[in-house]
Amino acid sequence: MGFGFTRGRRRLPVSLLAVLACSVAVDGFINGPVSYAEDAGNLYNTPFDIRSGERYFERQCSRCHGFDAKGNDETGAPDLTGRLNRASSDAGIFNIIREGIPGTAMLPVAADVPDATVWQLVSYIGSLRYDPSSVDLAGDADAGRELFNGRGECSSCHMVNGRGGRMGPDLSRIGENQRPEDLLDALVDPNADVDPRWWTLRVTGPDGETREGFRMNEDSFSLRIMDADEELWSFPKNRIQSYDRIEESTMPSYDQRLSEDELDDLVAYLFSLRREITE
Repeated sequence: MGFGFTRGRRRLPVSLLAVLACSVAVDGFINGPVSYAEDAGNLYNTPFDIRSGERYFERQCSRCHGFDAKGNDETGAPDLTGRLNRASSDAGIFNIIREGIPGTAMLPVAADVPDATVWQLVSYIGSLRYDPSSVDLAGDADAGRELFNGRGECSSCHMVNGRGGRMGPDLSRIGENQRPEDLLDALVDPNADVDPRWWTLRVTGPDGETREGFRMNEDSFSLRIMDADEELWSFPKNRIQSYDRIEESTMPSYDQRLSEDELDDLVAYLFSLRREITE
């Protein structure tokens, strides 16, 4: 439940290699007409281009995707740091940025934005991802699995591949969009950055009874919670007596509960959780 991630609290013995997939084309006309990308190579993939793409992202894209590019569940903006569902190549990312996605909040960039800028943005998005096979972890994933399902009691709240509890985020593919250091931070400091979906609401309804549960939905007129028994409760805001929003995680810190070796094992297991790709 505390898997809303921050960075930099403790360094793991990992080697992270940024991977830029260079599989798209550019027509070379910086101020030319809007064009579709084809798979032939991104010419704008230097460190300078990546920095330029990052600056454009912060100005134009972070409002929805966040400055960390990890997305926003409430607005529907996806996490751009892991596997992308709608594009498997730089060409696909270019075309989404240029054309938008009909029927969603993803709008196209302005027609006067040069193709070069879009390619730089593609390179920056590519720099956020890396090859998980290049990461060398100290922990043992099998030992971490036993810890997750046993003494760590993680499976009582978290589901993996359809098994486990629903009182925390589904972790079946957590390794696709979280780096090992992010996973460790969430384990030792779960209150650092809690997603609003996992805030707790304490609601006193019109009958005077107080109920507490996870914030499933909230707008200007109503709110809905799920209690510890996984029962859903809905309340019109104009009928409740009071409610409090608790923005801390219900997940305990494992900083003192597990040894460093056990934390490494648990991180190794969580990082291994990803969709299997068959060629």
